[in-house]
Amino acid sequence: MGNIYRKKIASLFSKPWPYWFGGFMLGVLNIGMFCFTDEPIRVSTGFLYFLGGILEKLGIPVFDMYYFSTRDVQSLRSSFMLNRYVIIMFGIIFGSLISTFLSSDYKFKKIKNNKQVLFGILGGILMGYGTRVAYGCNLGAYLSAIPSYSLHGWVFGLAMFAGAYIGSKLLTKYIL
Repeated sequence: MGNIYRKKIASLFSKPWPYWFGGFMLGVLNIGMFCFTDEPIRVSTGFLYFLGGILEKLGIPVFDMYYFSTRDVQSLRSSFMLNRYVIIMFGIIFGSLISTFLSSDYKFKKIKNNKQVLFGILGGILMGYGTRVAYGCNLGAYLSAIPSYSLHGWVFGLAMFAGAYIGSKLLTKYIL
């Protein structure tokens, strides 16, 4: 009897789920987040607070910078690991990792050249800067903004798709 359940569970994760289900679940999670915290999902804020907390512990006064002047800096200094944005960030990272392992879709890839590493680091820095300028990543500034009837979500979406198109063209021409 237990073997039958194991096979059914394994079959759930052996092939991709439909996109509509992923969109539906993202919507349900966003509504749940909004109901419990009065704020939409924010992931990039968790990265900012986590890194800022680590730098503060190392003696670099990051939370004294102008960006944090409107935030509750004392609570960030004392418990940056217990901040809801950091918890959401780790939840998304570990949830993605678990789902990847369950689908048997995880594999290490060899880095082709040093240019790939350099552009990966540069792209990460630019994306991190962009999330602060655009008030969030594709979850907070796009998927949470549009259902909240915010115009900036539509502007962000157009810029995001244009940037993805241009970036993919540059990537295939110069790096891959």
